[in-house]
Amino acid sequence: MTTLTLTLVLVAVAAAAWYVQQQRRPGAGASAAAEARRLRTPLIRLADLLGIQTAAGQRARRFAAGAIGEKDTARLLRTLARQGWVILHDLQLPTGKANVDHLAIAPSGRVFLIDSKRWTSSHDVHLRGTRLFHGNLDVDDRLDGLRHETRTVARLLKCPVHAVAAMHQAPVRHDGLSVGNIRIVPAGALCARLRATSRHADHFSTQAEIAARATRLLHPYGPSR
Repeated sequence: MTTLTLTLVLVAVAAAAWYVQQQRRPGAGASAAAEARRLRTPLIRLADLLGIQTAAGQRARRFAAGAIGEKDTARLLRTLARQGWVILHDLQLPTGKANVDHLAIAPSGRVFLIDSKRWTSSHDVHLRGTRLFHGNLDVDDRLDGLRHETRTVARLLKCPVHAVAAMHQAPVRHDGLSVGNIRIVPAGALCARLRATSRHADHFSTQAEIAARATRLLHPYGPSR
């Protein structure tokens, strides 16, 4: 097989894979997966097949990892859904491109906004002063999106919203950290943490009222986005 023929075959394979993935349906992690697919154009897929590193390819891998983390968190949250919690995934904010990974509304009415993080397990997550580090890397700015989403959702729902980062793979020092108003917990401890802090409401709306408001104002990610 000539070099030109091999290249054409690889382009065809990359293009076919890209087309198939474009047809996937929404769900937990849908927006992150869609961004990964958008970045993985046939040319980027060809570069990946040839072992050529590109900025778009690296970003696509980060989004793909995020989508996997969101799907893993969604599986964990099924336990709470069976216990009467309202669980919503991958919600669009009314303005901008930000999205909410997961919204959990306890039977008491307490609201949690959960952000899935899937960072490499080769380094732990810890605090230095008031800033968050992953190994020796300052990653505090990676919480800025969660801060913005929490403020926005609290304003829309007209009630307090508690921010939680569910950490997959990377160990969390002390089995849980607080960075300002954000609680970072190992993903495996997420449901226990939510149950332990949800027994009492911190506002006057019921679960049904908050859920109705959320479904009216925060729409699930969809192909039209």
